[in-house]
Amino acid sequence: MAARCGYTAKGMIYITIGWLSMMAVLGMGGSNGGSSAAINKLATQPFGSVLITLLAIGLFGYTAWRLVQAIFDAEQKGRGWKGILTRLGYALSGLIYAGIAINCVELLLDSGGSSGSTASHTREIMSHPGGIVAIFLIGLGFLGVGLRQIWRGWQHSYEKNWHLNEMTRMQRLIAANVSRVGLIARGVVFMIVALFLCLAAINTDPSDARGLGGALAAVAEQPFGPWLLGLVAMGLMAYGSYCLVNARFRNVDA
Repeated sequence: MAARCGYTAKGMIYITIGWLSMMAVLGMGGSNGGSSAAINKLATQPFGSVLITLLAIGLFGYTAWRLVQAIFDAEQKGRGWKGILTRLGYALSGLIYAGIAINCVELLLDSGGSSGSTASHTREIMSHPGGIVAIFLIGLGFLGVGLRQIWRGWQHSYEKNWHLNEMTRMQRLIAANVSRVGLIARGVVFMIVALFLCLAAINTDPSDARGLGGALAAVAEQPFGPWLLGLVAMGLMAYGSYCLVNARFRNVDA
C-alpha cells in the first residue's frame, strides 16, 4: 500500500510539473519549475492543505518502498557491483523524495516550504573538502540514471514489473507507449541536470548547477525552445502517467 500511494504521489508531482511547463509555453501562466513549484501550485488549489497532506503521506510511503528495495533487495538485484549500485540508487531516490515530503510538511506548517535551490545545495557541498569531486560524481550519477531511463524506455524493460495478466490489451498498448515516452523524456532532463552539475564542478562555480526547473529553463532558452519545452512537458506528464500505471499494476511485493 505504501508503494502504491508513493507512486501515485510521484505521478501527481510530475504531471503538475509538465502541466505548468505546458502552460508557460502556451502563455497561460505556469512556470518552468521543479517539485517545489509543483507543490506550491497544488497548495493554492481548493482543499490545497488536504492535497499536500496526502502528497506528503504518499511520498513518505514511496521513501519507505525505496528503502525496502535498497536494504532488503526486494527487486532481487543481487550483491554484485551492478546490483549494489542499483540498490544505492534506490536509497538515494528514497532520500530525495523524503526531502520533498519534508518540504510538504514545512509548507503545511507555514515554515518556508522550500529547503533551498540546487545552486545553494551545491555551494554547501562544495564548501567541504572533496566537495567538488562529490558534485562531479553526483553529476555522473544523474548521467547514468538518465541513460538508464532512456534505455528502459526504449527496451520496454519496465513491463516485467507489471501484472500484465490484470491488464486488457488496450491498457497494455497505451501504458507501454506512454511509459516509453515518459521514461525517455525524464532521461533527457536528467542528462541536462548532469551536464550542469559537472560544469559546476569543473568551473568550481555552484551557480552553474541546475535542478529540474533549471533544466526546463535551459530547454526553453534553446532555438525553437517553446517547441522543445512543449515536447519535454508532454514527456514529463507521460512519466507521471507511467507512475500512475505503476501505482495500479506494478508488482510491489517486498
